[in-house]
Amino acid sequence: MENWDEVRTAYQVAKMGTVSGAAEVLGVHHATVIRHVDALEAKMGVKLFQRHARGYTATEAGQDLCRVAQATDEQLSQLAGRVKGKGDAVSGELVVTSLIGLAPLMAPTLTAFQETYPDVTLRYLTGERLFRLEYGEAHIAIRAGAVPDQPDNVVQDFVRQTVALYASQRYVDRYGAPKDVSEYAQHRFVGHDTQNSRAPFYQWLDANVPRENVVFRSTDNRTTELAIRAGAGLGFMNINDAASHEGMVQIAPPREEWGSPLWLVTHVDLHRTAKVQAFLKFVKEHAKSWGAI
Repeated sequence: MENWDEVRTAYQVAKMGTVSGAAEVLGVHHATVIRHVDALEAKMGVKLFQRHARGYTATEAGQDLCRVAQATDEQLSQLAGRVKGKGDAVSGELVVTSLIGLAPLMAPTLTAFQETYPDVTLRYLTGERLFRLEYGEAHIAIRAGAVPDQPDNVVQDFVRQTVALYASQRYVDRYGAPKDVSEYAQHRFVGHDTQNSRAPFYQWLDANVPRENVVFRSTDNRTTELAIRAGAGLGFMNINDAASHEGMVQIAPPREEWGSPLWLVTHVDLHRTAKVQAFLKFVKEHAKSWGAI
């Protein structure tokens, strides 16, 4: 539609039911409202409203138009909120993404940040998918593994994940515990559903344990952790997570090749904004109290 003003006017007429009501909401003269509606109907070649003594009622065509207009109006309002957050004030929407395994540490940190900056609306996105900073899907990403190399991203060293091999006491009571790697082929494992995971400990598992021994598989790290705790098999956990649950037995201590660095990643266009800088400073400071993760 070439003229959004006319569409927005028609949407308000349908919403308010009268020309005067729409004029008041839009802050224009009622004659402007009538002119916009008439012009829009002429362009589209269809009646959008039935006129009657009580006001205007949208026709079927008018209802279709207004549904689209409503969705567009809401999206523009959300955009305005995000743009507002890009100014000098630490406010508006802030979108942070990380692996689900960091949630126990990130949720309290995000809450503390919001208590410090109450005008910020937080969205915390987790999962296997990489949210695209260049498309505005997130303001800050916490990523694991090799240094992210996407163009136009600002990458900062953050913390390092420390990973060990664990089993629940329930598993050990039933199957025993391997003495070393040579006995791993005699045990059940919990692992990733595919063999192309970026996690270095899963890559090690694929190279050193027969695939048929990985009897419980999932694409979700939180699910695999729950399975390990339930006794489904041996599996990798962050030492901080394992220490927070009773009955976990460390089968093998952390190895350098199992761990991976975490990176704070931002897009160059948003890196210097007040809310992004405030969060980066805040999360770095809070991470000092996390200990080994």
